[in-house]
Amino acid sequence: MAEQYGRTGGTVVAAGLTACVCLLASGCTGGAAAEDARPADPVRTLHRAADTLVDAGTSKARTSMEMATGGTRVTIRGEGVYDYTRQRGRLKVMLPQDPSGQSEHRPITELLAPGALYMKNRGAGVPADKWVRVDTSTLSDGNLVTGGATDPYAAAEVLRGTRTAQYVGRTEIAGTEVNHYRGTADLAQAARTASPGGRASLAAAAKGFATAEVPFDVFLDDEGRIRKVRHRFSFVNGRQQATVAVASTTLLYDFGAPVDVRLPPEEDIYAGRIAEE
Repeated sequence: MAEQYGRTGGTVVAAGLTACVCLLASGCTGGAAAEDARPADPVRTLHRAADTLVDAGTSKARTSMEMATGGTRVTIRGEGVYDYTRQRGRLKVMLPQDPSGQSEHRPITELLAPGALYMKNRGAGVPADKWVRVDTSTLSDGNLVTGGATDPYAAAEVLRGTRTAQYVGRTEIAGTEVNHYRGTADLAQAARTASPGGRASLAAAAKGFATAEVPFDVFLDDEGRIRKVRHRFSFVNGRQQATVAVASTTLLYDFGAPVDVRLPPEEDIYAGRIAEE
């Protein structure tokens, strides 16, 4: 699969990644007790979800991004850890297989930081021991899609822009009882109320996506922590000028896990031209 990253004009295009994106909803359990635990104002509850992750400190994360294009559905998966207090994370991202079933790409290691995305094993002429650094505020999607995985904290900060939401009911994810909400967030509103590190990227996404409205389903545990969030983004394919729908799912678990994410030194960042594959 062809893949291209370019930094000319402050824009990065990931053609390989953009060639790629069961809600767990059951009846309420626990009867009246579960209903009594239902928050009175879902919108305010979701506005606080990102802050609740900061209070939680750290977690492990799994990501999935699905895209259907040209009759083909492609999925990119990632797994790693995240430190919400420092807004830093590390993911190993698995790109899709080629049609023969053989792996087409080595896993890409991604480091996530406020305003920046670092990638290793990028290929396309980048030395194996070097990192590629991308300024996420220059991306038309704010790196909600480009990296093949949505930054877990950015996924939470999108909920700061929640305009409408409803409580769906109680269900279970990986053995944990959770509250399911469904709603729509506005990226422009999310950018205005985001943390300083995430504000520019969300503002770029609000301008760059086909629509700033983002439908979502999110599942919070009884401490208000996100256990699963699924966003549906829409962007315009630059080559075909067609609107593409992307479903990005983030699973968070093992809160309090040890996380040590160190960003690469300047001498390890590739400064040359990134070739097309």
